[in-house]
Amino acid sequence: MQQRSIGDVQVSAIGLGGMPMSIEGRPDEARSIATIHAAFDAGVTLIDTANAYHLGADAVGHDETGHNESLIARALTSWGGDTDDVLIATKGGHLRTQDGTWILDGRPEHLKRAAKESATRLGVEAIGLYQHHRPDPKVPYADTIGALADLLDEGVIRLAGISNADPGQIRLAHDILDGRLASVQNQFSPAFLTSLPELELCAQLGIGFLPWSPLGGISRAGDLAERHVAFGEIAARHGVSPQQVCLAWELSLSPTVIPIPGASRPESILDSLGAVDLALGAEELAALGEAR
Repeated sequence: MQQRSIGDVQVSAIGLGGMPMSIEGRPDEARSIATIHAAFDAGVTLIDTANAYHLGADAVGHDETGHNESLIARALTSWGGDTDDVLIATKGGHLRTQDGTWILDGRPEHLKRAAKESATRLGVEAIGLYQHHRPDPKVPYADTIGALADLLDEGVIRLAGISNADPGQIRLAHDILDGRLASVQNQFSPAFLTSLPELELCAQLGIGFLPWSPLGGISRAGDLAERHVAFGEIAARHGVSPQQVCLAWELSLSPTVIPIPGASRPESILDSLGAVDLALGAEELAALGEAR
């Protein structure tokens, strides 16, 4: 499979987003693990997760923090292939309370503790890629990023990234980390182009840009062609899904773009991976860029 870079690590050009396997509407564990194994079998070497991908405690009767991380760890150990080249990207600083409410905690002491807890759940000595999940307005951003620098220096994490960041925060993190900012994970899709400046800045700085919800979100990926007609028309022309066309278009925007579509069925991630080999013409790409 085509590869791209996150820091000094080569990964598959499309990764797997693990969130749908652990939040509301999750499938049973057997199907989730089958989905992860199918991705690995097809050559995926990047899988994205977070300690906050879980249900609220009230929904299950106990604290589920790190559910998706633990699920991925079980999938890794039960897969028959070589996992040495698999990069697990996880995140901290964005939490779910007992009732499922999302809250923020960007305090350095919290982020350092969360990273070590994530490493334990993942069963690794050092996390491959650790990303600050979302800026906390109560904590100076420089202080939060300073915690990532400390985690790098201490060897708790191998690569550092940020998520849901604006251009100013990207530049600040890049400076504080002394050029060691490896990734930015922002929402980006035909329905959400607000992060285009961040995508372009990452291309300029050589930082991996990981679009989350690259197909428009869990509940809306299926009707992508209805909302963006050009994607459906070009998909029909090539005999592929509109979702493949969408991911191929995103890959064309910069060699630093690595989409991470979520999936909860093997068929979904395997279809998404077809985008890597989908050749779109210049006129088609231009039409897709103009589609809203």
